[in-house]
Amino acid sequence: MTAPTASPLVVVDIGNTRLKLGVFEGPSGTPLPLPKGTLSIAHDWQAAEVDAFLPHPVPHYRWVICSVNRPACARLVDWLRKRGAEHVWEMEYTDLRVTADVERPDYVGIDRLANVVAVNRIRPASEPAIIVDMGTALKVDLVSATGSFAGGTIAPGLEMSARALHEYTDLLPLIEVTEPETALGKSTVEAMLSGLYWGAIGAVRELAERIVPAGSDPEIILTGGTGTLFAGALESHSARPPQFVPHLTLAGIAIAAGAGETA
Repeated sequence: MTAPTASPLVVVDIGNTRLKLGVFEGPSGTPLPLPKGTLSIAHDWQAAEVDAFLPHPVPHYRWVICSVNRPACARLVDWLRKRGAEHVWEMEYTDLRVTADVERPDYVGIDRLANVVAVNRIRPASEPAIIVDMGTALKVDLVSATGSFAGGTIAPGLEMSARALHEYTDLLPLIEVTEPETALGKSTVEAMLSGLYWGAIGAVRELAERIVPAGSDPEIILTGGTGTLFAGALESHSARPPQFVPHLTLAGIAIAAGAGETA
């Protein structure tokens, strides 16, 4: 059940490691709806974190949730019910009203499809687009010229790769990935930084080139938690600089929920 569309909206994108919340209140006057505020919290979040983020009590909002993590989604929905929320919508892929030209559309991560909804608002008409989502997983997806999800690729994200190097070896430390000063590492940490950072850049370039339809020059949309780390490097090696949209998934969910009409 959903509330009237005039009610303020809280969009929740539940990923594999974190929850991202965005509050949407009325038209933004831009092609994509813009959240009035956002919050990113771990799966073991505390109620006080959400309460401190929201300007009004939980029941004041209609809640729209897209999730790729069932236990985390169940915990949030149970909490919302206990706090008196009456309008909670757990979206399924069909609610996004986007076509998916793949074997099992219902198996596609709903966050990937929400990204397509948003990109269809901003890509040039009748042109394909590439979505590079740099979150827990590194995803490079193709939106067709007609606006369908045409498929894509999934690889380990930066944090996952860094953790794997640490946990599957005896001596490599756990590091936070930043842009390395040089590609040639002169220490273990420098070598790890270079391999992780430039390896991800190389993967994005190669994958994007291989999935692009012949003869097309698609818009490249970059999003995800570590997207800002790569925007400059990708821009300097691209004939068509990528557009960084930090809240792409939240915007796509909001559009599907009926929010985000331009003023």
